[in-house]
Amino acid sequence: MGKAYRTIRVEIEKGVATLTLDRPAALNALTLEMAAEMYEAVTHVATDPTVRVLLLTGAGRGFCSGADLGGDAGGEAGDVGESLELYFNPMLETLFAMPKPFIVAVNGPAVGAGFGIALAGDIVLAARSAYFVQAFVKVGLVPDLGSTWLLPRHVGRARAMALMMLGEKLSAETARDWGMIYEVVDDDALLSAARDLAARLACGPTRSYDMLRRAVRSGLEEPLSATLALERVNQRTAGFTRDFAEGVHAFVERRVPTFSGE
Repeated sequence: MGKAYRTIRVEIEKGVATLTLDRPAALNALTLEMAAEMYEAVTHVATDPTVRVLLLTGAGRGFCSGADLGGDAGGEAGDVGESLELYFNPMLETLFAMPKPFIVAVNGPAVGAGFGIALAGDIVLAARSAYFVQAFVKVGLVPDLGSTWLLPRHVGRARAMALMMLGEKLSAETARDWGMIYEVVDDDALLSAARDLAARLACGPTRSYDMLRRAVRSGLEEPLSATLALERVNQRTAGFTRDFAEGVHAFVERRVPTFSGE
């Protein structure tokens, strides 16, 4: 991107933007500065035509330990929700609306707000040693960053309520078995696996991915009839793309398709 950030790193290579939370000494705890930098970076990635996939991970041994309660995102006084209104909620809306896949590689603890960020991924991989904690009740707060919307849809109301009310640790393996994440990978293979997956998606039919992402979100919010109608519109649009024509030709010719995103 050409811009140096203080709390995150962004690298773009072969259509994949890798955003790394970069406060490893604090287990990538979120400050207001990090929130602002993440929002700016995500907004840029969402509209950058050279980026076809976003990959998010953390530096060091933690993915994200939640808000930095000892820093500018914490404190005992003031509006604790201000950072949500200014940065995190707009960032999440941008992530959900962007026309490209979003992969999350959870390399360690995903706690509090970090849990919510991880849930937002289209495809979530986790290191075997990683774990998830809805820690808000431990400090008298409530879940944020979309957790109250996303978590029940991932694991069901009963499990979501228990996780949020008890604040207990959820292992990566259990998260996978409950359908909350896609796969668990050995720690030393996580980033490689995530990059391979990102590279695979970067070569895919990006317009299809865009419509697919929006259709799934709509399906979580709308009745079946509205979803069926949207599928009809999407399929008509996809049927006129160059990628569909290329996919058919490749199928007939028994070769791997070369998608252009057009």
